[in-house]
Amino acid sequence: MLLAVDVGNTQTVIGIYDGERLADHWRVATEPRRTGDELGVMLAGFFELGRVSGVCLSSTVPALVRAYEHLAERWAAAPLLVVGPGTRTGMVIRVDDPRQLGPDRIVNAVAASARYSLPCIAVDFGTSTNFDAVSRKGEYLGGVLAPGIEISMDALFARAARLTKVDFVEPPTVIGKTTAACLQAGLVYGFAGQVDGIVERMDAELGG
Repeated sequence: MLLAVDVGNTQTVIGIYDGERLADHWRVATEPRRTGDELGVMLAGFFELGRVSGVCLSSTVPALVRAYEHLAERWAAAPLLVVGPGTRTGMVIRVDDPRQLGPDRIVNAVAASARYSLPCIAVDFGTSTNFDAVSRKGEYLGGVLAPGIEISMDALFARAARLTKVDFVEPPTVIGKTTAACLQAGLVYGFAGQVDGIVERMDAELGG
């Protein structure tokens, strides 16, 4: 079985693949100071590490790469692939400096191109909202980075003393009748409009 790990700045998504099938997945908080042994103890509570035959890691937190190397070596006894500059994915990277490209954006583009017709756009909601474009030829062309939902909410509520934090859920109407409903409408429909607008403009450039 393949252990696939996507380490983001705030959350880590862990998946177990049985061949092409995603057998199970989990989402945990990213802790930059977590050790390889701590990771091993945590993951052993989710599944049997002895069944893992390979580990694939995408991490935007460099400090955790060593911990996952230890996890793969000691706990899983399995080879580890760390996605990064120079990783051969079969996708041509058409950006000015490929070394600046985050591994999460690479794997998103590769996965989207494998699952959907080309050209395509991958959208990933995390600490930042990432939009990544793949050409009709299957080449990575670049994309857009925008502030993420959670970080935008935190900034808004931290700077507006009279506003209280609300859940990110769709309100019953766009026109809110309470402050909470107005905030929810702005957050939900604001980000939906952002995604629609950016994707529409990217699609026009892609000629999709």
